[in-house]
Amino acid sequence: MRFNFLKLRRILVLVSIICLLFLSTPAFAAERVVLKYGIFRESLSVEEISTFAQTGELSGSLKVNLALARQDPKAIRQYLTKPVKVNPVFLDKVLNSQIGNIILDQISQVISTPSQRANQQALRAALVLSANQDGQVSLIEIMKNYPTNEVEVDGDRLQGAYRQLRHLQTSLQDLLGV
Repeated sequence: MRFNFLKLRRILVLVSIICLLFLSTPAFAAERVVLKYGIFRESLSVEEISTFAQTGELSGSLKVNLALARQDPKAIRQYLTKPVKVNPVFLDKVLNSQIGNIILDQISQVISTPSQRANQQALRAALVLSANQDGQVSLIEIMKNYPTNEVEVDGDRLQGAYRQLRHLQTSLQDLLGV
C-alpha cells in the first residue's frame, strides 16, 4: 500500500511538472517582483530586475531602493546571475525528497508567493523550469519562471538563497557521485 502511494505521488508530480513545462507561457510567469528590504517594499517589473541582472544598469527606483537599504548593487547582481549547474532530472527527484523540502522551505523564506501559500510548490516549479532551459539555475531565472503574477523577494536574504542553491547543487553532485 505504501509503495503504491509513493509511486502514485511521483507520477502525479511528474505529470504536473510536464504540464507546467508544456503549458507555461509568459502568462504563467511572474510579471512583478516585490523587493523587500527591511521596512522598504517596492514593486518592480521582472523586466527591470532582468535588465539590471544582465547589464548592471539600475533603474531609478531600483537605485533608490538599493541605496536606502545600503546594498551593494554589484553583490546583488552577482547573487542574481551566478548560475548553479544542475541535472534537471535529478533536481526533480531531490526536490521531491525530505532534503529537497528543507531546501525549498529555506529558499521560500526569501522568494515567495504574495499570499505566503504554496511557496514550496511554486518554487519547485520555478526551479525545474529554470533547470530545463539550460541545465542551470540562477535566482533571476527563478524569479522569471515563478508561476504567479507577482513574486516577493527578501533582498536582505538573497545571499542566503544563493547559498541554498549551491547546497542543492552539492547534494545533487553527491547523489550522482560526481
